[in-house]
Amino acid sequence: MLGIVIGVATVVALLALGQGATASITSEIQSTGSNLLTVTPGRSQFGSGGGGASQQQSHLYYSDYELLARGVEDNITAIVPMYQSSYIVKYGDESFSVSVTGVTSAYQDVRSYDLANGRFISDGDNKSQSKVAVLGSQTAEDLFGNLSPIGKAISINGIKFGVVGVLASKGSSGFSSSDDAIFIPLETGYDKVFGATANYNGKKTVNNIIVSVKTTDLMDTVSAQMEYMLRRSHKLAVTDELDFNVMNQTDTLETLNTITNTLTIFLGAIAGISLLVGGIGIMNIMLVSVTERTKEIGLRKAVGATRNQILIQFLIETMTLSVLGGLIGILFGIGLASIFTLTGLITAVITVDSILLSFFFALAIGVFFGIYPAFRAANLHPMVALRYE
Repeated sequence: MLGIVIGVATVVALLALGQGATASITSEIQSTGSNLLTVTPGRSQFGSGGGGASQQQSHLYYSDYELLARGVEDNITAIVPMYQSSYIVKYGDESFSVSVTGVTSAYQDVRSYDLANGRFISDGDNKSQSKVAVLGSQTAEDLFGNLSPIGKAISINGIKFGVVGVLASKGSSGFSSSDDAIFIPLETGYDKVFGATANYNGKKTVNNIIVSVKTTDLMDTVSAQMEYMLRRSHKLAVTDELDFNVMNQTDTLETLNTITNTLTIFLGAIAGISLLVGGIGIMNIMLVSVTERTKEIGLRKAVGATRNQILIQFLIETMTLSVLGGLIGILFGIGLASIFTLTGLITAVITVDSILLSFFFALAIGVFFGIYPAFRAANLHPMVALRYE
């Protein structure tokens, strides 16, 4: 039974970890906001000049944001431009490099951020180019410890900013962390912080444009509209390769879930090998049992037991071993998954489907590997069996 126990326990635990990973990824992506489309600069472009080959980085502009805001406003709930870079931030004796992001007031709702204290960036802050900042929870702790940051002044790239808010902790999404960040008004950033790095050919640039679409059904429509408008704005022909990307949150989620599901199936298949090994072990034990009980089988057949009765007897014994091993394995698998959850690294999700799959797989193993020993026992001739030494 030990092979069955180990095999079933491994299948249950690995499937639970796979389901947990999928649920975690889904939760993290959905926590960044719903129905999001993200426009980013595309590939670098190469051209030739008098000095030979040259590289020109593609850009997104603030004017692209303004164009999209006018063109798709009927199908969206919000659109946000953002520019992000890292700068030295100081408060008292504390000084370190932090990601500083210029945003508009809609950014909080689009990315589903909650405030722990204070307020977020407002439209008025952008209009007046106010020197105010909202801190991520980790940045607030690093700079101020247990003190309240609200109302205190910090230095960003040598410029004084007043702290007006602190975001609630959200954790890392695997790509970035809002906890370790600072948010300032985008217009203030252009005027006082970002400098020439946020300017190309006299035009203000942005790193991303985030669009929150009204419904999931409109995602593809809005994506196509934005691609059309940006093609015209960037003077790209139909045959030209795009110098921007429109990323669909739903597509990203589906891709990641496909990857995690594939890995889960792969790990489950590896664990299933343990079940096969356990099944072979049971078959060998039952073959030995047939040999050791040859006289008993002969006696039973001599007093009237039919071939089918002997067959059923040995199949029941094999299935009993498999079912008991499967039940014990399920309990061990649940225990292993719970231990992984307690470590805090990943939350294992145990589903009824994985338990039923493991149980019936163990049962099928018992039937499959019990057939040969059972047939061998049922086909023994009673006279030969009674004379067996």
